[in-house]
Amino acid sequence: MKSGYWQNKVCVITGASAGFGLHIASLLASRQAQVVLVARRAEPLQQAAASLEANGTNIVPMVADVTKQSDVDRLASSVADKFGRLDLLCNCAGKSTRSALLDTSAEDFQQLLDINFLAAVRMTQAFAPLLIEQRGHLVNIGSLASKLAPRFLGGYPASKFALAAYSQQLRMELGPKGLHTLLVCPGPIARQDDAPRYAEQTRDLPDDSNQPAAGAKLKSIDPDWLAEKILDACEQRRPELVVPWKARFLCSLAQLSPTLGDWLLQKNTSG
Repeated sequence: MKSGYWQNKVCVITGASAGFGLHIASLLASRQAQVVLVARRAEPLQQAAASLEANGTNIVPMVADVTKQSDVDRLASSVADKFGRLDLLCNCAGKSTRSALLDTSAEDFQQLLDINFLAAVRMTQAFAPLLIEQRGHLVNIGSLASKLAPRFLGGYPASKFALAAYSQQLRMELGPKGLHTLLVCPGPIARQDDAPRYAEQTRDLPDDSNQPAAGAKLKSIDPDWLAEKILDACEQRRPELVVPWKARFLCSLAQLSPTLGDWLLQKNTSG
C-alpha cells in the first residue's frame, strides 16, 4: 500500500486497552500514526499505552465509557482541542454473548445494542465533522453475525445487523461528502487466552456453543493479519471486508435463497 500513508495521521480506537482494538492500535503505532486509545478502565488503558510507546509515536490514552453520551462528548472535545483533526475512527468496543433466543430478555438485547451499536452511533455523530473535513476513515468492527444469525448467540446478531445497516446508510449519506465507511465482518479472531469464556451461559446449550463463533466450523483469524487487511482496505476506501472467503459465499447465498442459507448455516454451526 502507500508508503507512509498513516504517518502522523490522528487515529481514535475504542476498546483499545486489550483484544483486537489493541492489535489495530499497535499496527498504527508501528506506522507512525498518532493514536488515541479509548477504554473505560484507566489502569489497563495506561498499561496498553505503555506497551505501545516503545514505537516512539504519539500514544494518548483517554478514559471514556462510549455507552455514555457525556463521556463521548468530552472525548470528542479533547481530541479536537489536542489535535484539531481526525483521520481514522475505529469502533472496536463490543461484547458477545451466548444464550437461546427465548431465554434472551429485552434487557439483554438492550445491553448488547448499547455497546455493539449505539456506542458506534454516539462516536460517529461526535466525530463525523472532523472526519469529513479530512476525508477520513470510519471503521466499524462488526462480525460475520452482521450478515448471518446463527443459533445460541442471543441478542448479538441483532446488535451487529444494526451496525451493518448503519454503516451502509453512512456510506450513502456521507460518502459523497468525503467520509469513507468500512464495515469489517470477521469470523472468530484468535485470542491469547483461548479458554472457554461462556461456561455459565452455555450450561444448557450444546457443548460447542461455548467455542469461538458458537461452534462455527471456521479457523480463527490471526488478529495482526486482520489489522493489516483493515488498514489496506482503508487506503483503498473499500466499503466492506468480510473474512474468511467462504463466509462471503455463504452470505451471498443466504441473500439469494434464505432456505438454502439457513440449511448451510445449521450444517456449519453448533447444535
